[in-house]
Amino acid sequence: MTPVHFSFSSAFTLGLMGLTFNRMHLLSALLCLEGMMLSLFIALALWALQFESTSFSSTPMLLLAFSACEASTGLALLVATARTHGTDHLPNLNLLQC
Repeated sequence: MTPVHFSFSSAFTLGLMGLTFNRMHLLSALLCLEGMMLSLFIALALWALQFESTSFSSTPMLLLAFSACEASTGLALLVATARTHGTDHLPNLNLLQC
């Protein structure tokens, strides 16, 4: 495994571990998701450059578009949660109390 592949796989793994183990605030969960998407974007971009194929060149841009949609949806949910519940603590968010 090359050092570049190791760094991107470890960045993705660290984002996944942060999302799994540090579930206190909604904002920290969103930041972990964005870190995972950023590592996937850079890995796909380098993969497309490595194969030098035009069919793979649109894949990173498509992932980046979906990542932007995910980020905007997450921030909208964060604002709505902060307005209704007064906090972004994940343990306080219970869907059965709505």
